[in-house]
Amino acid sequence: MSAFGGFWITLRTIFRRSFTQRYPQRGRELVTAPRYHGRHQLNRWPDGLEKCVGCELCAWACPADAIYIEAAANDDSERYSPGERYARVYQINYARCIFCGLCIEACPTRALTMTNEFKLADTSRAALRYDKDDLLAALSVGMVAPPHERLLGLDEQEYFAGLPPTGEPDKRIPSMDGRRPVETADARESRTKRSRGKGGE
Repeated sequence: MSAFGGFWITLRTIFRRSFTQRYPQRGRELVTAPRYHGRHQLNRWPDGLEKCVGCELCAWACPADAIYIEAAANDDSERYSPGERYARVYQINYARCIFCGLCIEACPTRALTMTNEFKLADTSRAALRYDKDDLLAALSVGMVAPPHERLLGLDEQEYFAGLPPTGEPDKRIPSMDGRRPVETADARESRTKRSRGKGGE
């Protein structure tokens, strides 16, 4: 009876429309899920400085040993991140990467995230090694390409003190004269609510 049951399942499903796709189907690819783990991206702060501080926690968390980092020290004359260090060399070997996402969970600054891009196939293993320039997010409006001084505060403490609550986007506008960042109306309202909540406690 179990054999007939198995054949019945085969006959019942063999004529259904397939939901899988052959690759590539140019222009007809299915849209990936919002939380799909694709190519990595190194993010920036609103003033253009890199979020990566070269702590190497992502490399330690990687079970496939696919990430290689060399950190260097920042100074006021050549600053790439708001902290003390930045990633001078950042490489991901996609011939090794298993797209598990442990690296982005380990990142303390949300510098490393994963995009929906899945077309990573290539003709050589050397081409599957992505360097820092390949992974860095593009400069958005208002951002300035590093190296440059902090444009969201005079020092490191002020730079990070203006961060919005978890889950809210950072809408600060960089100040080109190195003074306090310009605060948007939404950010000002959010800060006021937080200060009122603390006062009520």
